[in-house]
Amino acid sequence: MCTRVTYLGPDDLVITARSMDWFEDMQTDLWAFPRGMERDGAAGSRSVRWTSKYGSVIAAGYNIGTTDGLNVAGLVANMLYLVEAEYPEDDGKSPTLCIAAWPQYALDNFASVAETVQALAADPFIPLAPDLPNGKAMSLHLAVSDASGDSAIFEYVGGALRVHHGREYQTMTNSPVYDEQLAIDRYWQTIGGTTMLPGTNRAADRYVRASFYVKAIPQTGNARSALASVLGVIRNASVPLGISTPGQPNISSTLWRTMSDHKDRTYFFDAATSPNAFWTPLADLDLAEGAPVKKLPLAGGETYSGNAAGDFVAAAPFAFFAAPAD
Repeated sequence: MCTRVTYLGPDDLVITARSMDWFEDMQTDLWAFPRGMERDGAAGSRSVRWTSKYGSVIAAGYNIGTTDGLNVAGLVANMLYLVEAEYPEDDGKSPTLCIAAWPQYALDNFASVAETVQALAADPFIPLAPDLPNGKAMSLHLAVSDASGDSAIFEYVGGALRVHHGREYQTMTNSPVYDEQLAIDRYWQTIGGTTMLPGTNRAADRYVRASFYVKAIPQTGNARSALASVLGVIRNASVPLGISTPGQPNISSTLWRTMSDHKDRTYFFDAATSPNAFWTPLADLDLAEGAPVKKLPLAGGETYSGNAAGDFVAAAPFAFFAAPAD
């Protein structure tokens, strides 16, 4: 479930796109969070606490966690499912953070991938990952990208954090673990190309197609043309609505897609049930300290077109899903 790509174009044009594949409606809404918000990691008395340094626009899952977003500094965070995720044991003394707040922690605190890597590689908290209210495991990994085109992938494997950091990490799907995704890609580079690419909905096949096409599309500094090409790439890696495969937890329908223009700080949203994509330039929102939190209601089939910044409405911020902790 889910695919993510980063397009590296000329003239500092960087675009990150992702698909959200899930087995049921996540009741997603978009949220505009100003800087200066007091936050905690929803993980008990040892929960890490912070004040947001950067405003952001995000897509929520079930309105209990941040799944995706772009901040005013041009940092993008994308959280994807990883069935192989294994988190460290809680030692009973370290700061804690519910994994549902992981992307927001990055968006609130960091302007670049390098900053994010420096901070998270130091293990500033123990992630807690309780099952979702529907009983689904909160097995997740995180990708971040920035306006320079830098990327990093964060995974908890065997109880330890693994980080892949560099511009070359443009593509990511939900499984297998990232080392194995890279190995699969290297294999297909030796036999693939335009004449043969794997075409199934499996995560490994989606990775190969997305990795090939994000590098094959035209290199252009024209944002309109590049966005159209990148949207084609992420749609190519999507799963038709209504498709799921019993016994294959990594294959679910694509519910929506996003694209983030790092250069122009614009967040695009493309729902599978809507006839068109819409966008939100962050410059058209008030994300200064003291500004109200706002929501763009999408759950229930709401549709928008063009620039939707004016359709956000004031709302109380959602509470992150709480992880049981002492």
